[in-house]
Amino acid sequence: MSEKILDIKEERLSFFTPAGEVKALNGVSFAMNQGDVLGIVGESGSGKSVTAYSVMGLTAYPGKLVGGTVWFNGHEIEKMKEKDFRKIRGNEVSIIFQDPMTSLNPVYTIGNQIVEVIRLHTKKNKQEAWARAEELLELVGINEPEKRIKQYPFELSGGMRQRVMIAMALACEPDILIADEPTTALDVTIQAQILELMQDLQKKLGMAVILVTHDLGVIADMCDNIIVMYGGRICERGTAREIFYNPKHEYTKGLLRSIPNVNNMKKKLVPIAGTPINMLNLPAGCAFCTRCDAAMKICLSEHPEEMAINENHRAACWINVRDQLMNAEGGEQNV
Repeated sequence: MSEKILDIKEERLSFFTPAGEVKALNGVSFAMNQGDVLGIVGESGSGKSVTAYSVMGLTAYPGKLVGGTVWFNGHEIEKMKEKDFRKIRGNEVSIIFQDPMTSLNPVYTIGNQIVEVIRLHTKKNKQEAWARAEELLELVGINEPEKRIKQYPFELSGGMRQRVMIAMALACEPDILIADEPTTALDVTIQAQILELMQDLQKKLGMAVILVTHDLGVIADMCDNIIVMYGGRICERGTAREIFYNPKHEYTKGLLRSIPNVNNMKKKLVPIAGTPINMLNLPAGCAFCTRCDAAMKICLSEHPEEMAINENHRAACWINVRDQLMNAEGGEQNV
């Protein structure tokens, strides 16, 4: 049985701004074992990136954990200080940001930046660190690593810069790799190459991966399990197959309807109506109810709890509760 390396229970995290309290996370719970690949999907502002960043302690002031617990590799995140986080960042948990050009330092060579990470978290000397840096560049599919290692970020293409970011993230073979929209700034062909590379490396190194994206198509093949977030809450979770072929939340259905289908190019894409919720003023009921065509009266006043659809699938939607009650009543009548 795989060892549990991440356990988040009822996490509530807020950002305290001059405009008021932004309730970014509202009772988020999930766990991961070694080697798991989890996709977190949702529109911008849904809380998916904040969830991932909280594992690394990157939600400091004005962000604050106001409830729940986050355990990672035996560390209780809310009790850690900045000096403790520095020991685990890049070592036990690493992140790939969406725009490598703003993540890499423009005045240092690629080699210097990778070597810095290696020497910070390992006991390798300078020569060993440079040899490891070349090895990492080769691992992520960069040709002529001995040449590239001496180049600056502006001398590389977008796809190559993202490969460098992956190499830096893998420098110390972390237990969890967080990929925050890793393909957003890349064209479709390079996107496919980067995702394939991440898949291969995950299998080779056996690490857990959290893939954060707004694009369900990106995580279709890569992830074992998917979490769909909206308004700082998990509205649906399940295996990739359950989410794609048996969605049980109206928001998930809306996301799926907006994905182009190559087998039916004449089919009109249907965008989700309305605008994302204002996190400064969350409703008492379901956060998605104002944009939901199937919303009922109870959706406005009470937030639904997650309900088990089956062993591997849960959703927080009043429609599922209604359908279950109707099926139960129908069954009693038949009896």
